[in-house]
Amino acid sequence: MHKLCPLCNRPLGDKMVDEHHLIPKTFKGSDTEPIHKICHRKIHATWTERELLNYYHTWERIREHEEIQKFIRWVAKKPLDYYSGSDETT
Repeated sequence: MHKLCPLCNRPLGDKMVDEHHLIPKTFKGSDTEPIHKICHRKIHATWTERELLNYYHTWERIREHEEIQKFIRWVAKKPLDYYSGSDETT
C-alpha cells in the first residue's frame, strides 16, 4: 500500500513525487516528506519561503488556507500521476 500525500490525502504512487521541507531548506530545514509534484508546486506558488517558515510550516496550517482547499478539491479529480507545467493548478 502506498503512503498518502500529506496535502491532498491521495496515494503517492511511484511517479511525480517530490520531497517537501516543512521548514524551508533556505532556513536550515532538513526534514522532508514525500508529496505529489503538483501539490508541492502549489505550495511554493502560494507562499514565499519566509511565509512558509513563519506560519505555513505544518500540514494543518497549509491545508486551512482557502486557496489550498480549492486546489485540493480540484486535484482530487485528476489522475495520481497528473502534472502540468502550466499554472492551471487551481
